[in-house]
Amino acid sequence: MNFENTLAYAQYLDKNDPLRDYRNRFHIPKVNGKDSYYFTGNSLGLQPKTARTYIEEEMKGWETLGVEGHFASSKRPWMEYHKFSKDALARIVGANPIEVVSMNNLSVNLHLLMVSFFKPTKTRYKVICEAGAFPSDQYMFETQLKFHGLNPDEALIELKPRMGEHTLRNEDILSKIAEVGDELALVLIGGIQYYTGQLFDMKAITEAGQKVGAKVGFDLAHAFGNVPLQLHDWNVDFATWCSYKYLNSGPGNVSGIFVHERYANDSSLDRFAGWWGHNEKERFKMKKGFQPMPGADGWQLSNVNVISTASHLAALELFDEVGIEKLRKKSLKLTGYLEFLIKDIAGDSGIFEIITPSDPEQRGCQLSIFFHKDGRRLFDALAAAGVIADWREPNVIRIAPVPLYNRYEDVYQFAHILKKNL
Repeated sequence: MNFENTLAYAQYLDKNDPLRDYRNRFHIPKVNGKDSYYFTGNSLGLQPKTARTYIEEEMKGWETLGVEGHFASSKRPWMEYHKFSKDALARIVGANPIEVVSMNNLSVNLHLLMVSFFKPTKTRYKVICEAGAFPSDQYMFETQLKFHGLNPDEALIELKPRMGEHTLRNEDILSKIAEVGDELALVLIGGIQYYTGQLFDMKAITEAGQKVGAKVGFDLAHAFGNVPLQLHDWNVDFATWCSYKYLNSGPGNVSGIFVHERYANDSSLDRFAGWWGHNEKERFKMKKGFQPMPGADGWQLSNVNVISTASHLAALELFDEVGIEKLRKKSLKLTGYLEFLIKDIAGDSGIFEIITPSDPEQRGCQLSIFFHKDGRRLFDALAAAGVIADWREPNVIRIAPVPLYNRYEDVYQFAHILKKNL
């Protein structure tokens, strides 16, 4: 696509954007009394204006009904609260409703799923992940392996880019899976790498891992709500995600899991059980003997945190109204425009480079800009000018233009401010 580096062109794109009105359905943080240029939806999405209404409805139910709100709420009885998000979650990740449920947070879900799907033996005990994974994954791997009496330095294989490169080549991932072969128990990597913004070929990775007899799962923290997913059709064993980034459901809000339907009625799988995962028809009989609910519901531990999940439902309703396909279509264009502007500014200066793959099919909406010098100074200058971006040590600024609320003019203004401060 041929872009232009002018404000008038950016405003033209905004005028013709079919999703332009959705920006008005979010609260935009201000800097120095003006709307900020907010590019950290990859860390915390903005607040939907309906979130407060959803929360207030549950607060009113608590006020007027007390414990009876579990059964008597006119809109959303709390006993059924985890069910109200299922259809929307299934559409976002490409699953059947029985395969998904919102629960806990990301780190808790990683541990719970490892209990069920990492079953090391003397000969098959190794785990493949990407090097430099987010600390949630790093610490989880370290402690899970030690829990099984394994040495992480021996059992954990961290895939690194080739010398002089920033991202992994898909063929290197697949060849390493084949090489480890019969020793491989689990492949668990991020759907999108948080630092570089690289989108992995989850379908090919799943096929390769399962071909050698391993289980395959994904941490979708940066992929969920960012790119189209087809977890059921890709035959992924399990996955988890958080909802406070691209879904915009609130700081630290509820995570979710996917467990493929082929495990829906497999009660032989080990798991750390809780009463909300127990057969709901028997739940209040308070008897011994765990009987898991069919599907992902059987991994639940506790009843839903209703107040926080209310904002999750508000965000899901808004997201579901648009649909991931329309969001992806705008995202490709919006991020492509950002890439064009950054490269136009960088020229041959050598000050910075984009380390996110240039192929749009290998990335979401985030671009990671690697600074060879002056990175922190430039980040501070951007912040002073109203740009809310994300600094990652040692030298990367992450910019994520989110299609639900970011404008082409936001992208233009970011590039203009960056150029002014070089």
